[in-house]
Amino acid sequence: MGSLRMIVIVGSVREGRFGPTPARWFVRLARAHLDWEVEVVDLADVDLPLRMVEESPLPPHVAELGPRLAAADAFVVVTPEYNRSFPASVKNAVDWFHDEWAAKPVGFVSYGGISGGAHAVQQLRPVFGELCAVTMRDAVHFADFWELFDAAGDWPADDERSKGSAQAAHGMLDQLTWWAHALRDRRSRTPHPA
Repeated sequence: MGSLRMIVIVGSVREGRFGPTPARWFVRLARAHLDWEVEVVDLADVDLPLRMVEESPLPPHVAELGPRLAAADAFVVVTPEYNRSFPASVKNAVDWFHDEWAAKPVGFVSYGGISGGAHAVQQLRPVFGELCAVTMRDAVHFADFWELFDAAGDWPADDERSKGSAQAAHGMLDQLTWWAHALRDRRSRTPHPA
């Protein structure tokens, strides 16, 4: 069946952000999971313009990122929850592209206060649905994230919550694997209707 390509998108671009920490944690798990080649796209390093214009050629960062997204079989968005929603950087990245998301599975790793970023994920689901992407039922949520990781960005060895989060991640990876294979197979036989 061949290996699958996943892009993990680090959504926060704020100074002092936490996003790269859970992203590194998830990428380690994903790379150990059967079938996955994993690439990280950190939106803090991708200078996508906020002003969208229909110009040709496309702005350089948009033109560079598009083929990478198009080549992916699945996506995982690592997002904080800001004011009960996701950051503008994520929406901007989603809105610059269209066909790149279509008929592909999308998973979520979120972090925040007591909700663990669940409000952000719930608002992202219909956004990706509008683009004909398939969002995974299960997600990974880090509630009170500042208590979970040590200064090096690793789990405290004796923390029971780490086991539950790893189980949630593996469950989501299993779903992503199933959907990625199914949708890649279908896309290879029949182009997705625009």
